Amino acid sequence: MPHPLDLPVRASLTAGHVRFARQRGRVLRYAPGLAPFAALPDRPEPEDWADAAMLAGPGGLLHLVGQDPELPAGWLTVSHVRGVQLVLRRPVTAYDKEVRELSPVDIPEMAALVRATRPGPFQPGSHRCTAYFGMRRYGTLIAMGGLRMRPAGHTEISTVCTLPEYRRRGLARRLVGHLSSVAADQGTTPFLHAEAGREVVPRLYGSLGYEPRRDLSLREIAAPVGGARLPAAGNGYVPPVPRQRGPSD
Repeated sequence: MPHPLDLPVRASLTAGHVRFARQRGRVLRYAPGLAPFAALPDRPEPEDWADAAMLAGPGGLLHLVGQDPELPAGWLTVSHVRGVQLVLRRPVTAYDKEVRELSPVDIPEMAALVRATRPGPFQPGSHRCTAYFGMRRYGTLIAMGGLRMRPAGHTEISTVCTLPEYRRRGLARRLVGHLSSVAADQGTTPFLHAEAGREVVPRLYGSLGYEPRRDLSLREIAAPVGGARLPAAGNGYVPPVPRQRGPSD
């Protein structure tokens, strides 16, 4: 049997997040407005790409994790990053009294923080499938992270970001430690994805007990436009950027 983390999007949408899945044929994706992540068959056929286009919508964006298929005509690569998947290999107890769970009331501040730091995709409805936690200074949200995908027995740490003026103070490490503790106390193994080759990855995650499991592709693709426009910014939507980066500590 394949490991749940081999294809984490598919594993999440057929396990812990099955209620958030949208499916056509053999293609799965998170419901629009929640997350842009999608899972294709291992060897997509033309009918699979047609189903993917229907799920994405004209010009819509899908994020693939660990899948790197050849795109048919009309599809475009928006970003393509060599990533690494890391898994927590030892018990952790690193709760932080300054970290607080965020609520839908905090979405405008969360969206502003994501725009300032670009940690990866964030959509206004994502709080329905992601538990977000944050840290404040003088009432301002300065750092946050989330618990997102839920493959069987695992929880993904995601969207970890810190305002530039508060970096290099150990906030990202404290935040990841807290998120890891929450996930572990829920009886799951924390994992995450980061851009491969970044110096911060072993320094930040290695010190918390994370070890690389495998290299993988992090790819964002756009469906054929067919005369429609790409999603416009606004209403909390944070448009994608060419690179998906991990947190800066």
